Amino acid sequence: MARITGIGGIFFKSDHPEKTAQWYRDALGLAFEDMGGDTQYVHFTPHDFAGPVFSIFDRNNDYMDPSEKDVMINLMVDNVVEVLEQVRAHGGQIVGDMKSEIYGDFGWFIDPEGRKIELWMPKKPG
Repeated sequence: MARITGIGGIFFKSDHPEKTAQWYRDALGLAFEDMGGDTQYVHFTPHDFAGPVFSIFDRNNDYMDPSEKDVMINLMVDNVVEVLEQVRAHGGQIVGDMKSEIYGDFGWFIDPEGRKIELWMPKKPG
């Protein structure tokens, strides 16, 4: 059975992402960076791509679609294909096509309460 290996990130929508990022900078010392477009993020392990991300998306960003929820969780997994098959076998709704990026492979599903969950299998170093 494929397994979750960690939290890859927590993403949420904001009406004012820059202002919200500034509050987190001032209140908690988080060093947000611009992810491009309307997204701010903090990468907790900047030397690689295998650490958690805390990210704020503009309210109108469509990355969390088709979910209408304001929060999406990224879960690190040991095998994206197998986890998606397990989700499907338990009645989960798979959304979109899997993608392979420079920092890993991704897949998505909607949980029973309508939240979009992103699965991430980080690329092995080297």
